[in-house]
Amino acid sequence: MSGANVQQGAAVQPERLTAEEGEQLLQIARRSLEETVRYGRMYDVDLRALPRRLQAKGASFVTLTQQGALRGCIGSAHAHQPLALDVRDNAVKAALADPRFPPMRAEELETTEIEVSVLTPLQRLTYSSPEDLLAQIVPGRHGLLLVRGGHRALLLPQVWKRLPEKVAFLEQLALKAGLPADVWQDPETDIYIFEVQEFHERKTGGH
Repeated sequence: MSGANVQQGAAVQPERLTAEEGEQLLQIARRSLEETVRYGRMYDVDLRALPRRLQAKGASFVTLTQQGALRGCIGSAHAHQPLALDVRDNAVKAALADPRFPPMRAEELETTEIEVSVLTPLQRLTYSSPEDLLAQIVPGRHGLLLVRGGHRALLLPQVWKRLPEKVAFLEQLALKAGLPADVWQDPETDIYIFEVQEFHERKTGGH
């Protein structure tokens, strides 16, 4: 393999989180934004007070939007720390460290919506041809990670809403990795699939 860290056994999935656990993750993400953006301090999560599955290692992405427009998105491709802490850290990074956007200001918090995606472990695809690869990918269900040498890029399953064609999805993935659009057809390129559980805030600003 080309260096992707594929987790075995320790990840949150395939055991699905409950709606209540998802709500707790959203609350952690919201509190993390408030503490960091408004007060300049890190939210100290009490892991012992959380359900077992939020204490277990998990991989997550946190997406921030404002009136439907992307404001930041940062995440982890593999589980390396407790899920609750992963969500906390990625919420802060999405607000302050996404290179596509300036750091979030406190006055933006009221108009910011949070989405938390919890990832299943990565699964490397084996295939005999580009057509075989395409046949294994399920639009709307699978997120993809592309790894080639020192280059890598990930697209969440939500991206299928704006890129519904498999080839266009893979080409965008390759371009995001800084590689030629057709590099996904090269057998030296590794493609991994994963799925997500999505959790969304019910109201803007967490209120």
